[in-house]
Amino acid sequence: MLGPLYHLLALEDRRMAVKEAARILKPGGVLLAAGINRLDYLRDLFREAPGKILMRRDFIRQYLRDGNLNSEIAPPIGHSHLTTVEEFRESFADDFEELTLVAVESFASPWQNSLNDLPKEEAEAWLDLIEQTGTMPEAFGLADHYLYVGKRK
Repeated sequence: MLGPLYHLLALEDRRMAVKEAARILKPGGVLLAAGINRLDYLRDLFREAPGKILMRRDFIRQYLRDGNLNSEIAPPIGHSHLTTVEEFRESFADDFEELTLVAVESFASPWQNSLNDLPKEEAEAWLDLIEQTGTMPEAFGLADHYLYVGKRK
């Protein structure tokens, strides 16, 4: 599930998608699921259009409650649902045993393109460090994406 959960705005639709994944996996089958950090939109708004905070104040209040974006507010991603760590974990709790939850980019999130300019050995050393820190609690606030790995109960 490396895309559907952040394109399903309604909680019931996300629940149905997870239930369907559980239905088709054998007991003990492994699920990989991606989510997008709810704070990404606010970081991008601050970086790209800090002067829009007042005009989007009502939207931001609602967004912090439900995590839903629309194509008027966030055209690059459009209609989407961005999540919190707690909400994402809870999405799977009934049907899956969590094996791990990873903050995919860890501390490198805003600068991950920098890896492309490094010599291979240096890039690999950074990737090793990103992987090493990806499960630290501090990494979840910095990462753009979460990766849930769970085993069907």
